[in-house]
Amino acid sequence: MRLILGLLLLLIAVPPAGAIEPHEFMKDPVLQKRAEGIYPSLRCVVCQNQAIDESNAELARDMRSVVRARLLDGDTDTEVIDYMVSRYGDFVLLSPPFKSITVLLWAGPGLFVLIGLIGIIFYFRRQSAAFAAGNKRRDAGST
Repeated sequence: MRLILGLLLLLIAVPPAGAIEPHEFMKDPVLQKRAEGIYPSLRCVVCQNQAIDESNAELARDMRSVVRARLLDGDTDTEVIDYMVSRYGDFVLLSPPFKSITVLLWAGPGLFVLIGLIGIIFYFRRQSAAFAAGNKRRDAGST
């Protein structure tokens, strides 16, 4: 019984593993730390809402490889991210910048909520008008 409880505790205590495979780790711990800082800010363009460090997709592996190569070439973190944006567009960023091109990304959810609320208001107004008209007909028919 203790063995089972110990195994369950071990399963709960172990954090989930990322998609980064052991052969992808860089020999230089400083560069590895920088790469790990960049990965979460870049979106896997196949998975769409997963960072490249969480995705097992082949493209995410390729993107991680490009990040490592750029770091080995001496690029700064900003230069690596700028390179990825130049290659894939602002969509590659999990937090895209607020620009005229990305306004719909930022304002879209609010617009959908607003449109939904307006639709609900019109629906309930129409329902209450139909209910009131039905009551008037019933009242007129009973006299």
